[in-house]
Amino acid sequence: MAEASPALHKRFSIALVDDDPLFREALGQNLIDSGFDVAHFASGQAFLDTVASGRHSDLILLDWKMPEMNGIEVLRRLRKLPRSAPVIFLTSLGDQVYEEAALAGGAIDFIEKSRSFTILLRRIELRLGADGDAEGEPAGGGEEGKWFRRGALELRLDCSRAYWLSQPVDLTLTEFRMVHRLAEQAGTDIPYRDLYDIVHGKDFAAGAGNEGYRTNVRTFIKRIRQKFGEIDGNFNRIENYAGFGYRWRRES
Repeated sequence: MAEASPALHKRFSIALVDDDPLFREALGQNLIDSGFDVAHFASGQAFLDTVASGRHSDLILLDWKMPEMNGIEVLRRLRKLPRSAPVIFLTSLGDQVYEEAALAGGAIDFIEKSRSFTILLRRIELRLGADGDAEGEPAGGGEEGKWFRRGALELRLDCSRAYWLSQPVDLTLTEFRMVHRLAEQAGTDIPYRDLYDIVHGKDFAAGAGNEGYRTNVRTFIKRIRQKFGEIDGNFNRIENYAGFGYRWRRES
């Protein structure tokens, strides 16, 4: 893969939250050299204080193990806000239970600190659409091209906002992309693996054996159903094809 130009990253700001000063310095400098605007925070509370004062980041890189307030608690508080940036966990905790807890809590990715910067950069680019990939671009030109509509579902493609029955659905970026993929191919069974690729990028090696990626996808779909169900108690558009994947049920 050709290295992305730093110019592609200029419009993105990243918050790096980690209590290890050497790790923050090394990773932060690599990100700055790649063209990102980077803000450093030595604790979860310091970061949350700046969020409360109105600071916005396009992406949050969050450590799990920090004193006083760990990363999962920071994520829990962020999810209570009306709008927060997507979160990628960077951690030395490689067990699947931590990954599942992070994704269930609303993180969009979970990356071990031992992975190379090249891999981390690619995953960041996938999340931000900073690699020139069409995945994050509006479909078509003009105001109408910013929207995808199917029945009571409306998706604002330029800012990844979802609406059901004209009410906003608080989806993470990954959840939004899953819903878009399912609804765009309504009536078609989408394999677990294809949905998992939305989370981690195509051909990422899933953990915990052959079933690892299915477990992660089920966790995402369960949370998506819950969020739509909070608006519409009769929501039933996402159906499971046991052993294969999910589909968005067409309107009758």
